[in-house]
Amino acid sequence: MPRDPIDSQAVFLAVYQEITRLVSMVHDPQSVMTLVVDRLPGLLDVDAATIRLLDRQTNQFVIGAAHGLSEEYLARKRIDSSTVMSELLKGRPMERSALPVHIDRETREEASREGIENVLSLPIMYQAEVIGLLRLLTRKKRMFSGAEVAFAMSLAEQVGIAISNSRMYQELAQQIDYLTELRDISRIVHSTLDLNEVLGSIVEKLSSVMKVQGCTIRLQNLATNQLELVAAAGLSDDYLNRSSTGREDTIFAALQGEPVAVYDAVSDPRIHDHDAIRAEGIQSLLAVPIRNKLEIIGVLRLLSRQPRTFSPAEINFVVTAAEEGGNAIQKARTYRQITLLFNQIEENERFLQTIMDSLWLQLIVLSSDRRVVMVNREFLEQNRLREEAVIGRDYYEISPWSKAAGTGCPIDHILAHGSPVALQDEIEMKGRRCWFERHLTPVVDDQGQVEFIIEAAQDITDLKLLERERLARTKLQGVLEMAGTTAHKLNSPLFAALGMAQLLQEDLASTKAADDLAMIVKNLEHIKELTREMVSATGFERRNYVGATNIVELKW
Repeated sequence: MPRDPIDSQAVFLAVYQEITRLVSMVHDPQSVMTLVVDRLPGLLDVDAATIRLLDRQTNQFVIGAAHGLSEEYLARKRIDSSTVMSELLKGRPMERSALPVHIDRETREEASREGIENVLSLPIMYQAEVIGLLRLLTRKKRMFSGAEVAFAMSLAEQVGIAISNSRMYQELAQQIDYLTELRDISRIVHSTLDLNEVLGSIVEKLSSVMKVQGCTIRLQNLATNQLELVAAAGLSDDYLNRSSTGREDTIFAALQGEPVAVYDAVSDPRIHDHDAIRAEGIQSLLAVPIRNKLEIIGVLRLLSRQPRTFSPAEINFVVTAAEEGGNAIQKARTYRQITLLFNQIEENERFLQTIMDSLWLQLIVLSSDRRVVMVNREFLEQNRLREEAVIGRDYYEISPWSKAAGTGCPIDHILAHGSPVALQDEIEMKGRRCWFERHLTPVVDDQGQVEFIIEAAQDITDLKLLERERLARTKLQGVLEMAGTTAHKLNSPLFAALGMAQLLQEDLASTKAADDLAMIVKNLEHIKELTREMVSATGFERRNYVGATNIVELKW
């Protein structure tokens, strides 16, 4: 029997007050939807109720809450006929009675299996936009009166307001939480310059904050122009090591700078590897670009094993966190490059120092302001110095053989003209006169300015002494050769005089004359012996004679 209008109005008012009270009690959109679909069947004498929300990313209505229906029926791809859906999108309620007779075959078969006879579909509006659908379903034939439809529409509007208000409340609360989390993320990723630590911190923190099961970061390799997996959390190796990621449309869109939210990752055409997604149990995902200040350097993806519609506030938070991470990643990359560069410089310096230390020359490397930047071990050992007492000191303070600036020092010449200098100096060192051979070579920059000066010094004192000794020997050798020549020239008249004296000695009768002649012969014999020694001499020895005079004693 039909209800009395007054009774119906009283019931409607009671239901309206109950629904309004329910939706005002909670601020979670999911709780609001669950409360509505659980209470409406009893309040409005229907068997089932569903709420579907419009996913702006896919332009599809996805299930938000349901009561009284099977999972198979809820999972169907088509919600209703195109005619019904078109009217609902215009904000008009649609009622279908005797469903097995008046709808298309596919929808009729699905409704028949579920036992559905009547459906009242109502658009959920907010600020003149359709944000979802409220559907009331019965398993017995019934017609909804105009008053019931109008009342259901007012309930749908209240649901829309409640959902939107709950969303705004939740988003406001989320914004506060996200600001706190973003501060924590910024502190964590900027607390280290180790790239692996930065990447690991991002994926672990975002997985926890966003309450998703997995997070990945892929960065562009500039050498190959490919995305490479650099960090991941919560996902299996089989899923991470698949090779088809680069072909996905979500990746391309993120690389163009647009975040992409996917509700149904198992069947969405923008995801190519559905088998891997299904095997991993992934239901929804969010892909956002990773930026530094200048460009997009990679893609961050959040993966959920529960169906999930990412709200604008959640997407904005992840985008902001990814940008913060991108700047930290760039800093860590730059630090790594600088560290590698410094390591190479240190390695080159060690190599150069090893070469310098292996030389027996004394080496000094100077900057353009005459400061010592490097010395070798030979210099330190010869001058009994420590490296820390030398590096950075002025050249004129530590060089044992230099002249002061402005007194003809070769350093001044090189700085003025940029040309190398070679010279020999005799200086007093350690109580003795020493000779040094020095070579000073400039190292110029791209503009031709002297950047460094390399000085190599060699102690040539022993070489100088040997040279002097060799010169003295050469002179004395000339004396020997001259003495031999003179002896040869003396031998001829000497032998003639000696022979004549010996003949006269035989003819002399006077004893005194014979004695004198014998003395002459004896002296001639002595002279002959001296000339023989002069001719056969092979060496000499200097010997002191009187005062500062030296004589030479021949050797043979």
